[in-house]
Amino acid sequence: MSTAPAAALLAARARRTHRTAWLAVVVALALVSLLLGTFALTVGATALGHAHAERYAAADAVVAADQTTRYRAKPWGGGQETAEAALPERIRLPWHTVGLLRKVDGVRAAVPDSTFPVTAESSGGVALQGGSWEAARLAPYALRTGRAPGAADEVVVSAGHGASPGDRLRLRAGGATRTFAVVGVADGRDAVHFTAEEARRLAGHPGTVDAIGLLAEPGVEAAELQTRVRAALDRAHVRDARADVRAADDATAPLVLTGDDRGAAEQLAAAPARSALLAMCGAVAGTVVLVAVLVIASLVAQALRQRAGELALLRAVGAAPRQLRAAVGREVLRVSLVPVLLGAVASVPACFGLLGLLRSGDALPSGFEPATPPWLFAGVLVTAGLTAGVARLTAFLGCEPIARARPAAALGATASEPARERPARRITGLVLLALGVSAAGTAALQSGAVAAAAASAAALTMVVGCAVLGPWIARGATRVAAVPLRRFGGPAGRLAAAESAAGARRLGTAVTPVILVTAFVLVQLAAGATLSRAGDKQAVAAMRADLAVTATGDGLPPGALDRLRGAPGVAAVNDVLRGTVVLAGREAGSPALERLPVLGVTPDDLPRTLDPGLVEGSFADLGPGTVSVGRDRARSMDLRPGDRVRLRFGDGTERSPRVAAVHERSLALGEFLFARVELAEHLTAPRSTEVLIAATPGTDPAALRTRLRERLATEPASPGAQAPGGLADVSLRQNPPPVRLVAEEQRAGEILAGVAVTAIGAFTVIAVLSTLTLIGIGRRPALGLLRLVGAGRAQLRGMLCAEAALVAVTGLAVGAVVAAVPLAAFSFATARTLPYLPPFQGLLIVAVVAVTAIAGTLLPGRTALR
Repeated sequence: MSTAPAAALLAARARRTHRTAWLAVVVALALVSLLLGTFALTVGATALGHAHAERYAAADAVVAADQTTRYRAKPWGGGQETAEAALPERIRLPWHTVGLLRKVDGVRAAVPDSTFPVTAESSGGVALQGGSWEAARLAPYALRTGRAPGAADEVVVSAGHGASPGDRLRLRAGGATRTFAVVGVADGRDAVHFTAEEARRLAGHPGTVDAIGLLAEPGVEAAELQTRVRAALDRAHVRDARADVRAADDATAPLVLTGDDRGAAEQLAAAPARSALLAMCGAVAGTVVLVAVLVIASLVAQALRQRAGELALLRAVGAAPRQLRAAVGREVLRVSLVPVLLGAVASVPACFGLLGLLRSGDALPSGFEPATPPWLFAGVLVTAGLTAGVARLTAFLGCEPIARARPAAALGATASEPARERPARRITGLVLLALGVSAAGTAALQSGAVAAAAASAAALTMVVGCAVLGPWIARGATRVAAVPLRRFGGPAGRLAAAESAAGARRLGTAVTPVILVTAFVLVQLAAGATLSRAGDKQAVAAMRADLAVTATGDGLPPGALDRLRGAPGVAAVNDVLRGTVVLAGREAGSPALERLPVLGVTPDDLPRTLDPGLVEGSFADLGPGTVSVGRDRARSMDLRPGDRVRLRFGDGTERSPRVAAVHERSLALGEFLFARVELAEHLTAPRSTEVLIAATPGTDPAALRTRLRERLATEPASPGAQAPGGLADVSLRQNPPPVRLVAEEQRAGEILAGVAVTAIGAFTVIAVLSTLTLIGIGRRPALGLLRLVGAGRAQLRGMLCAEAALVAVTGLAVGAVVAAVPLAAFSFATARTLPYLPPFQGLLIVAVVAVTAIAGTLLPGRTALR
């Protein structure tokens, strides 16, 4: 008989005969295909996504500064590489660029556009976006009623604001409050349009412009316009307004954006969110792939192990090795084809559901649009093929020992489990465990993202090592449990001890997925919970203020801070700013850029309102050109007071401030702490929106709150200002909440971690159930034989329950140890504390594993228990 017909016949017969045994593998394959397809589509949609163009939707091209900072370095033993990071603060263009672009052939109009926050005090303190009516045609925002503004005190408001032509609005913009006449209502939302001259004055940077929208002459295509404008800018050597202070690797020539790229000049938050989401999705997808490979390999190998006797018999009666391999391969492919395709199809709605979850959780900014072209969905066929390929490869490796055995020795080789495992397997497992411990040590010596990555790699490496060492772990657990089982377990306990000792490999296969789910879920949940708990504790310990003033939109008006400081009973006023810095460094030798949230504070009033926890140096030295560094960051960078650290601010400016102090509470207040005047220079809108106030000893906070509210309600007279009144957008709160900095990508990380824990946790639980079910199906003859020789149903049930308890306890204990090693290193490196897991989550993990182990052990043997 030739190989192909024989293999087809054997595969078809085996598939029908072992349909029940393959059911567990079918479910696992469908779930693996679903998970891989979902994350692959999410990564693709994010990578192809772009910022939504609204204000520039009618512009043929937009000229804006390059909002990307770069760091080039040569990694170990390789060529030069470049790391990139998006900058969150606006980098502007020189105003003379507008005149240059108006002279370019094919440009019908070059419209400067600058936006700024506006507070509508007469509408309850609503925050609006201000701009010129001239730039409104780039959207285009057309007038619905009224006319365009023609004087400095006239505005056009967007529809939905509730105002009509003839109304008067009290607006605070550019640091002053004035009354404006509404002369028109236009399209758009939450916007107010001034004359071009007034908008330029209120923006506060008359020598620069945010972006320039270009309208082309009739017949000039966008690509041709882009080429002409690019040539004109290059001839004139135009650079952005921060070119002289940006990093050496940054590109300072303006960008000419067309098509979907126009939104990048409008939605600055889209690019950082995209890069952060891509990095996190890639990390989660890599974990999913590794877990999927482990689970599929375990299930397929166990399904083949149940049929080892049958395959050995085929080999003994003359089946050639290639016939066995081909038969098993065809059988696995036939079994996997339908489930992997169903999982691939289901991954399409799952991807849209995940993107919707990220959007609803504010992990994606409203201005970012994931792209889902039709050809992207062909990628699920790749993930389906990858899933089927892993199953096929595992089947090939699983049947290889029997296929290579001599026909006369094939049956003897499968009659019982091997008494000794191959030394190579033990060596491999021990090496993997050593590598995991080494990675955990690396995490203990690092901080931030590097420590998290090292801890995750350590956990995964140790889990794989435990999977390789499964039989030895099972034998060790059996020896530990054998004494109490034999002494206190009665006949059922003695049966369980004997069965476990005789089936160490089988028990190791059952324990491996329990270790996997326990270690993975513990690392994912405990890492976030530990950091969050430590950060909250530091934030509470740092708060010293008795009251806090918060404002929206344009922030507090000029003079408000002086009035607050002059109030009786006020000891300190700390005007807090929030910003971002980018730190250049290396990860595994390759260049890397890390974006970090930072605070700008009032140094003189810092200890009385917000205590960062001084370790070295003095906060009194904090001012222009200096910085306070978090203790862990200072340790990892070997920094002390007096040293200099090279940083890039959110607007691309590169500076080397001197370290004035080292502070302890960096999880709450950030790795770097600046004086407010230093950080304000690098923010798009440095408004006073968060002010902390400390009362003098003996002052009644409630009475002080009343006095401060009266002072805030009193505005000094200014030209064009309305009579003094309350500031509707300003709130004054007693016992303010702690100040806590949160990284931009933390929300996305929390959502993705939750999705990963839920999906992979549920998937691995199903894998545990499937593995135990396969083992139980293979043990039905042995259980039936025990019934025939006199074992009672209660004794067998007790034996199975004892085995289930042994599997659950061993898996939980080893999984907890595997997770504890990297978690302890990570927690010490980032929070200097022990790992923490909410008790409810810990109990839930134990309960799910226990129920799964009992169900997977008892249900397959219910026939023998009747």
